[in-house]
Amino acid sequence: MSLMMLSDESINEKTDNELVSLSLDNQEYFSYLVQRYERRLISYIIRISGVKLEDAEDVLQDAFVSMFLKLNSFDTRLKFSSWAYRIVHNQTISEFRKKKVRPVQYFEENDLVRLVDSIATDDSFDKKLLKDEIKVILSQMDKKYREVLVLKFLEEKDYNEISDILKKPVGTVGTLVNRAKKKFRDIHEKIEKDAEKKKQ
Repeated sequence: MSLMMLSDESINEKTDNELVSLSLDNQEYFSYLVQRYERRLISYIIRISGVKLEDAEDVLQDAFVSMFLKLNSFDTRLKFSSWAYRIVHNQTISEFRKKKVRPVQYFEENDLVRLVDSIATDDSFDKKLLKDEIKVILSQMDKKYREVLVLKFLEEKDYNEISDILKKPVGTVGTLVNRAKKKFRDIHEKIEKDAEKKKQ
């Protein structure tokens, strides 16, 4: 089927997996998958690495090339979005390993508010944390915990999707999310206690 035979409206009605199948016959269809995911994947790269927009765009371009080259091996039992996130995640980590630098996660103020709202499941937790305080807490958390917090509460992925992205069992993902939330609260509590001691 020719690309010109499908209108934009028809393309928008196609599922990701249908677009993958079309892309295998005509590579121009892949551009629609790029358009569908580029904005959210750019945000994800910046959140887990802290790179500038232009650097994130370079990483994403390489990731999209990798996706296209691997389309034949795409497992249609998976969600395309999970597969795409996994490739982008691995590409981002790979770039930092090449440069021998440690990624620094970056969050917009709205991201920080959403994280606290998601983690604060009871009234005893102070939701009015300052932006800098939240950054300090996140900086003291292990990378594995920050990763699942980003995927669960900012990228809004369910446990099965996170499992596919990080290549970890669903049960392990659930444990990591719960431990990450507890770790966040524990670090916050310690910071509060230390601050009180300094006042005395």
